[in-house]
This record gives sequence, C-alpha cells and structure tokens, in this order.
Amino acid sequence: MDEPIYRDMLADVAAMYYLREMTQEQIARAVGVSRVKVHRMLKEAREARVVEITIHRSWPRDRRLEAALVSHFGLREVFVLQTSGLDDASIWRGIGEIGARRLETLVKDDSTIAVCLGRSTYQVVQAVRSGLRRRVRVAQALGSVPFATPELDSATLARQLATRLGGEVLYLPSPMLADSPEATEVLRRQPDIERTLSAAASADVALVGIGNLDPAHWRLATAAGLTPEELAEMASTGAVGDIAGLIFTEEGHLHRNELTDRVIGLTLDELRRIGTVFAVAFGSAKARAIVGTLRTGVVDVLCTDDNAAGEALRIAGSALAARCPKGASSLRCNA
Repeated sequence: MDEPIYRDMLADVAAMYYLREMTQEQIARAVGVSRVKVHRMLKEAREARVVEITIHRSWPRDRRLEAALVSHFGLREVFVLQTSGLDDASIWRGIGEIGARRLETLVKDDSTIAVCLGRSTYQVVQAVRSGLRRRVRVAQALGSVPFATPELDSATLARQLATRLGGEVLYLPSPMLADSPEATEVLRRQPDIERTLSAAASADVALVGIGNLDPAHWRLATAAGLTPEELAEMASTGAVGDIAGLIFTEEGHLHRNELTDRVIGLTLDELRRIGTVFAVAFGSAKARAIVGTLRTGVVDVLCTDDNAAGEALRIAGSALAARCPKGASSLRCNA
C-alpha cells in the first residue's frame, strides 16, 4: 500500500481509538481487519508519530526562590523547579516542560522566535506541543558547530520548533565561529546570513541556553577546539560562561578574547532589544554562569532549578541566601 495512504489509515484508526473512544473490536469491524491488526496499527501509529501521547504533569516549583531571583536581578519572571525526590531524567524533563509551557504562551500568531543551541534549549523544544499552528518564523540566532551533537545544534532546534509550532524556519548557513575577525565580517555580509540575523535581531522572543566553562559540554569550546588548559586560562581572566556564543564575566561584562570577534550570531545589544529573552539553565555547576548572564541585563525570563537558583543567589550575595545554611539545595529558610 502507498505510504501516504497507509499513514492516513493509521491516523483514522488512531482517531477512532483515542478521540471517538471506540474499542479495538469496534474499529476492526469498521475498517474490515482483525482486532490483532488494529492493535498493531495503533502501535505503528505511535512509533511513526502519527499520534503522539503527552502526559501533562504539574511540576513542583519553589515560589520563594522565584520571588528572590525576580527581586535581586530585576527579572520579569522566573520558574524554579523543585528537585527534591526527582532523579536526573525527571529534572531534565521537568525543566523542559515548565519552559515549554511558558514559551507556548509567549508565542503569538506571526511571532518571530530566535533560537540558540544548547542542551537546555533542546529539552524545551522537545516538550513544545505539536499542532499549535502559530504561523511563526523561527530564526537560527547562532551559527552551527561542526562535529558537535547534531540534535543540539541551532539549525536542528530551529527546524524542530518551527515544525511543532506550524511555522517556517530561517537557517543561518554559517559556522558558529569564523576563522578570523575579517572572515566574520565577510560572512555577516552574505545575503542569506544577513537576512537571518536581521530576522533574529527583530524577534519577539529569543530562546537561549547558558553555557559554562565545562570542557565536556561547552559548545563554544568544541567549535574553537579549546583545550582544558586554554579554558582554565580564560577562567583565570574572569570568564564564567556564554550566552548565544558571547562570553561574559561574573559581573555581567563582555569578556574580551579572540573568540568574541569571530562569533556569527547576535550581539549582546541586539539581544537586549528583543522583547523577551527566555534563558534556560539548571544545575549548581551553572550557578556562576547564571549570575553573570543575569547581570548582563539581557535576560527577561529564567527557567532553572532550586539547586542552581539557591547557589546563584548565594554567589550574588542575596540577603535571602545569607540566611540559609551553606550547602542547602533550596532556600526554604525561616525569615
């Protein structure tokens, strides 16, 4: 049987079962196949993603930490996942779903969304529900990283988000890093690159991750081929992390280094002009990078977990953090 016709058949069977709540026996009689065949078709429909089943879980949040971060850093909104009793897989899933639900409400018809690479942004994109049909444009806001994990790359995430939201994707046909500052200027003037960066700079929402100087996971280090020794040298001069490929200090200043002028992506000033910059990062190892990012004045909305949030407030010298014992995973302390 022709594949598109068979997929339509799978969709019909799935609709009868999941929407019309018909039994497999009733479907078998209606379609003219055996009940065993119906069972197999429902399994095929799930495996081929003709039908997707989403379980909406209410994830616990730490409202006190959220309020403390909003107050200390002047953020518009913060979402903090409570991690007590959750394993690592659940924490990843919880961050993704909390972030996705908020992103879905931020995106309106005809919105433009700028997207950067990262493990955290990947989790959010995967949790965005299909079929919202917002007629959006998703612009890749940072060049790609050769030889990195393909599913985490900006181009892949932009395509997946556009597919889920029912919009179009604008690719940035460029590496994250050019070979030299001169090559950066040449690439930025290329029509396709200039068009996508212009669209990203005028976006309504930007979805970004926050990188730290972890040699095992920092995509910028992969793109630049930095050694652990070079990363240590960078840290010794004040670097704590990056947002959209732009390295910053704990004080929130742009860290001057030879990589900065080679990045093909948005500038900090361009990010600041975007209506809503939504940053996602979690884990206490990211705390110092989160502090530096929030001090740049770029981020409007943050999604994180209680471990990162508590440590970030401690690093930032929050009065709330000062009242809590060192090593506490969350700031649930008496006032």
